[in-house]
Amino acid sequence: MSIACEPLIQSDVALAGRTWFRLGGSAQNFCAPNDVAELRNALHWARSKNVPVRVLGGGANLLVRDGSLGGLVISLSQPAFCGVSFDGDRVKVGAGVDLMHLSRDCSYDGLAGLECLAGIPGTVGGAIAMNAGGRFGSIGDSVERVRLIDRAGVIVDRDVSQMCFAYRQSALEDRIVLEAVLKLRQEPVDEVKRRYQDNWRFKKDSQPLAAHSAGCIFKNPEGDVAGRLIDRAGLKGFSRGRARVSEIHGNFIVADEGATASDVLEVLEYVRETVLKKTGVRLETEIDVW
Repeated sequence: MSIACEPLIQSDVALAGRTWFRLGGSAQNFCAPNDVAELRNALHWARSKNVPVRVLGGGANLLVRDGSLGGLVISLSQPAFCGVSFDGDRVKVGAGVDLMHLSRDCSYDGLAGLECLAGIPGTVGGAIAMNAGGRFGSIGDSVERVRLIDRAGVIVDRDVSQMCFAYRQSALEDRIVLEAVLKLRQEPVDEVKRRYQDNWRFKKDSQPLAAHSAGCIFKNPEGDVAGRLIDRAGLKGFSRGRARVSEIHGNFIVADEGATASDVLEVLEYVRETVLKKTGVRLETEIDVW
């Protein structure tokens, strides 16, 4: 099985252009399987080599360190993982489907439930893995069931109760999202579209969407908001190298031209340490750091 998969594995693939930060090094091994059979082969290859597997979605919630990244990076970006089909108020979506496009298209068709995700980048698979969302709701609110594959290539279906969605987490148990069925609501198009546009404008006005960033860096601590704590600590605009805390939203780190992943990590750790010293709250990262 592993021999059949060897030609699918690419070596030394740059990852910076595949992330929203536009930073970081390369993957020693990279695979974008064409279908589930090739995905299984890639997983078997990784097991035979005893290397870790990481799944790259839209790169919106991710910082890749500088240098060479070991293991195998898998991208479910091929058409087999990007299907969208509608059945009344239910929509079946592949893991590689673009979340922002899905949210907009459903909202503009009068299917309510995803307008709360307006302006949130990434893929459906990544969004389900971390239960992506914001102040208006999360994707887990609309999930009916999810199809997953484990590292041994075994496919399982889980309904929403088994996914245990909570704030920025779900019960994947080291499995990879293949597809999901979302249960939406048919409502007047004008109403759903208006809510979507209101949510989009809120994000546009309150976050540095045009900059190279990875969304919110830290999770909100219980009973408080990370951005408020960072602002109170006087950290907006703080910089190291070519990375800085956004002046628009304290929970965003912006990578300016010439920044490195190390610059971002220095800013991240300084912010965490300073907020801890000034407030006693230790912020937990929301982004993945590879």
